[in-house]
Amino acid sequence: MILAAGLGSRLFPLTIDRTKPAVPLLGRPLVGYVAQYLAENGFKDLVVNLHHQADSVRSALSRASDLGVTVKFSEEFPDILGTAGAFGKARDLLGDESFLAINGKIITDIDLKPIVQKHMESGAIATMVLFPNRRNERFTKILIEGDRLKGFGSFPSPDDTGSLLWTGIHILSPKVFDYIPEGEQDIISCFYRPALAKGEQIDIHIADGHWNEMSTIERYLDASLSHLGDKGFFVGEDCKISPDASIEKCVIWDRVEIESGATLRRVVVTDDVKIASGTVLSDCAVVSAESIHRHGPPPDKAPTGYFDGDLYIVPLEKIDE
Repeated sequence: MILAAGLGSRLFPLTIDRTKPAVPLLGRPLVGYVAQYLAENGFKDLVVNLHHQADSVRSALSRASDLGVTVKFSEEFPDILGTAGAFGKARDLLGDESFLAINGKIITDIDLKPIVQKHMESGAIATMVLFPNRRNERFTKILIEGDRLKGFGSFPSPDDTGSLLWTGIHILSPKVFDYIPEGEQDIISCFYRPALAKGEQIDIHIADGHWNEMSTIERYLDASLSHLGDKGFFVGEDCKISPDASIEKCVIWDRVEIESGATLRRVVVTDDVKIASGTVLSDCAVVSAESIHRHGPPPDKAPTGYFDGDLYIVPLEKIDE
């Protein structure tokens, strides 16, 4: 099951007309990468939950059959149901077997096959896939004892080393439904904590490889630049970029025009934006002011932005390191 129903508030304004998993990473929706990743790891039947900007996810997965997978959608209307309520709503689609759940906002190459096999042989009610918090970012610390989950900590302190984060990937047995009441529920509070208190076996797997989570603009830009390698910047389709413009470490979506003398460094420029001659931008995301007026004000928890002529600009906040 791919979790794709979130509001994407912290990624606003990139999510002004789409949900977070439909945001493009180098020209392709995030959820498309996730579907391909699951297909490559042997999963053929996918369930995807929908709520915010549901059509953007449907469109992003319209050709999923090309990957050799089938997709069924679980709609959450009128209310979003949270990370556990989503499973309860989709129970009939998930069936009576163990299933893997994954956030639709991550990009990774973690090999799932041995993790799935180990889970199926272990008898655990769940297996959480963990990853070293190498940049010491503000992810809740996962506490372990051997190969078992022990509990959940706070955010790592500035001098913390060796903490573990949850990747957003876990394998759950059907017994998890015994813990999920009807309605909106969070998987940590309604399942993991009570299951630990009851003495349930919850295994962990510390993965290696690459893993990026894109819940904020900063993480999105850093992940995009990481995948670009030495290319320096990305330009989408039908763009007009003046040869006299200076562009460094930028991600430029489709139908963007950048005029002569403009200077951009570490900027995300979304669809249909025009950057006027001489404009200087750095460490920000940009959408057209018209798109804000058309779609309405920023949601709660959205990063603070401001209008500058025809542009709406959101400065980046640095990732904690």
